Order: sequence, then structure tokens, then C-alpha cells
Amino acid sequence: MKLFAPLLLSLSCLLPFTSKAASRAFWTWEAESYAMIEDPAVATEAMAYLKTQRIDTLYLYADEFKGRNLIVEQPQLYQAFIERMHAQDMKVYALLGSAYLNTENYVLPAYRKQAEAMFRRVVEYNASVPAAARFDGANLDIEPHILDEWNDDTRLRLLTGFLDMSDAVMRIKREHGATLAVGPAIPFWLDGIELEWKGKLRPVSEHSIDVYDYVALMDYRDKAEGSDSILSHAASEIAYANKVGKKVVIGLEVSSNDINKVTFYEEGPKVFEQEAAKVERALGGEPSFAGFAIHHYRAWRRWAEQDWD
Repeated sequence: MKLFAPLLLSLSCLLPFTSKAASRAFWTWEAESYAMIEDPAVATEAMAYLKTQRIDTLYLYADEFKGRNLIVEQPQLYQAFIERMHAQDMKVYALLGSAYLNTENYVLPAYRKQAEAMFRRVVEYNASVPAAARFDGANLDIEPHILDEWNDDTRLRLLTGFLDMSDAVMRIKREHGATLAVGPAIPFWLDGIELEWKGKLRPVSEHSIDVYDYVALMDYRDKAEGSDSILSHAASEIAYANKVGKKVVIGLEVSSNDINKVTFYEEGPKVFEQEAAKVERALGGEPSFAGFAIHHYRAWRRWAEQDWD
């Protein structure tokens, strides 16, 4: 196993002295999340690893998987894991959305009740446990663009469904007086699609920022600067979130992909850290910048543990 704490430490000296290092989160999917909450030994090893990688937040899957729904059936497992994470000064967000459940369908009106129930379970869990065991936030990975019916003729209807679903989720949050930060994973190119919603014609990215507490921008590029880059694609979202007092988490990808520019898979950890440091320097003074989310825990471990010499 190869760890990169020395590299992170050396790069940290390049960052502004006026701000601490940006937060980093891992999206953590079904199998890995269930393993962490069901096996204390797995959790112990994972928490130690997160510390070495400068990760302070987990987006932890919190819905049904293979016929079980542990947040309903065994909430004490989530309670114990979250308490341990908090004791290590790390945060936990409920990750909602799943290829296993085909939750891209949740933007369709026929699936609205499932979407609301998914989020309500997290809110009700938080209300039932002590503060130390509560989720700090929720991240909804509900992506209408992966529906088979997505095309130029249907995308506005499907994105309207996404916003209507989002509005319903946030209404549940308000009705329950919940305090967790709630936001979606959205692709950076939504700023190029204008949609009239609730009487306002705006880019879908702006509607999304208005509805939620934050957005995790899937800003999947392998360079920080220049055209078609992380910073260029995040510029409008950062500027709008600054204006309305919301937060933007920059999502980065390390999984294998046939399109090289969307991931750091080929470039490796050293290039990743160099480019992340450039983004952090550029955005460190922006009120809306809330750090990074990396896709995803299992992929990162496989990728980082390769021999990159």
C-alpha cells in the first residue's frame, strides 16, 4: 500500500496561509457503506485510511441494498458508526441514490413517493437519535440524464421533474425542522440549459442552487486551469452561489473512463494533488467554495495503491 501524506504535506505549503485546507469527501457506495457500518473492524481500518488521505467527510449510502434497508431495520448500526466518525472529527452525509435501485426514475412523477420516502427515512432517523449520531447532511445522486428517455426533446421535462422532486425533498426538511445540509450531485453542464420553473427562466444549475443548501458539482475534468477545465466549468456556479449565499463542493473523478479528460485515473495521485491545489488556491477566497468530493472510495483505494513510480 502506498500512502501520500508526505505529498499532501508538501503541497499544503503552496496554499494561502490565511485559510485551512479545503474539506474533502468520498462518495461511498452500497457495498462499502454497508461493510463499514456492519463490521467495526472494517470501520476502524477505513477511518484510519481516511485520515491518511485527508478525507474529513463520507457520503455514506443510506438506503436499500440487496433486499435490506439497514437505516430502517438496524438504525443502531448507523448510530454507532456515525458516533465513531464524529469522535474522529469527521462528518457523515447520507448518500441517497443508487444504480441498484434505478433511482434516476425518481424524477418521474410516478416515482415521487419513493423519492420522498427515501429522504424522509433519513430525517426520521436523525430525529430519533442523539445529536452525536445524526447525519450532518445528505447528498442526493439522482441523475435524470442517465434515463433511457433522455434526449433533446425530453430533457426539459425530465429536469423539471428533477426540480419538482428537489422541491418536495426540501419541503420535507422544512416540515420536520431538520438541520442537516442537503444537496444534489449535478453535472457542470446544467449551467448551459435554461428552464422556466416556478415562473423564472434560469439555468438549471441556478434553480438547483436556489432549492438546496449546497450542490456537489460533478466537475469531472483532469486539469484545473484553461479551457474545458475544472475552474472554467465551475465558474458560473461559484459566482451564483456566492451571490445567493449557498455552497458548492467540487466533484472530481478517479475511476477508469474511456474518456480520459473526465478522470485522473491515467494521471495518478501526484497530478491529482497538483491540480486540486491549483483549484484550492483559486477558489479558497470564494465564500461558496466548500471543498472537494471524490468519486469514489473504492475506486480511490484501488487507484492510489498502484505503483506510480
